[in-house]
Amino acid sequence: MRKFKTLSEEEIDRVIEMAWEDRTPFDAIEGQFGLPEKEVIKLMRREMKQSSFKMWRARVQGRATKHKQKAPKDMDTFKSRMQRGIALNKMPKR
Repeated sequence: MRKFKTLSEEEIDRVIEMAWEDRTPFDAIEGQFGLPEKEVIKLMRREMKQSSFKMWRARVQGRATKHKQKAPKDMDTFKSRMQRGIALNKMPKR
């Protein structure tokens, strides 16, 4: 059974938002939500339109910042500038 089925709608939205962010590695998503990269990909495929999924997938595949091991050494944070104070997986109000 897939773990993402136990996530709430808000958590799924947050995972999708984090997956779209350039500087948030899959390791950070796994650390917060327990979803490895393969499960994030399955969740994105299930929750997005096919064209949006293909666009996201093409964007993510070559991106070094999405994989902690490939990320530049000076990148010490996975938090994007667009994020405000996110604590304990609570979504910010926009």
